[in-house]
Amino acid sequence: MKNICVFCGSSSGHNELYLRTAERLGELLFQRSMRLIYGGGNIGLMGAVADKIMSLGGEAIGVIPDFLMKAEVGHEGLTELIVVKSMHERKQRMAELADAFVAMPGGFGTLEELAEILTWVQLELVRKPVAILNINGYYDLLISQLDHMVAEGFLKPQNRRLLIDISEPQDVLDTLHSFSFGDHSFWNKLNKT
Repeated sequence: MKNICVFCGSSSGHNELYLRTAERLGELLFQRSMRLIYGGGNIGLMGAVADKIMSLGGEAIGVIPDFLMKAEVGHEGLTELIVVKSMHERKQRMAELADAFVAMPGGFGTLEELAEILTWVQLELVRKPVAILNINGYYDLLISQLDHMVAEGFLKPQNRRLLIDISEPQDVLDTLHSFSFGDHSFWNKLNKT
């Protein structure tokens, strides 16, 4: 596992812990000779994780749509900055480059990226592990919602297990590396009956 895609906010949030954790994740990626794949921004948590890994001599590949590049939020100091035409192309390219995914705190964009990659994993379009870095309980309500979806019969328990919930950055990379898909997918179960 070499390329880790990080979905995270273009804001830093109100709690300094989010920013510090983004920097720590960048440091951990560098220490393990991993490459950051991310949305290419130079602001918020996106900028923090990229700045940290680059400052240490690591590698970061950003993927940004041209309209955001024109808004001057593209990070010019990366190993590589890939400019694409659309948000969809951005997600597709990041998914192709990544070996695993980590969602840190963020807003609608982060939530949408996380939901889409989980859907792709569920449909077996992608077979790569996905984790949330649940800093300060940021994703606790989302976890409750997912559990509610299982209880109400809209999400299969085996697919709920596709999302790894980790609260500490030092644990997330090991957990992604050791993750086993086993028989999680609903679609595998359909094919066996």
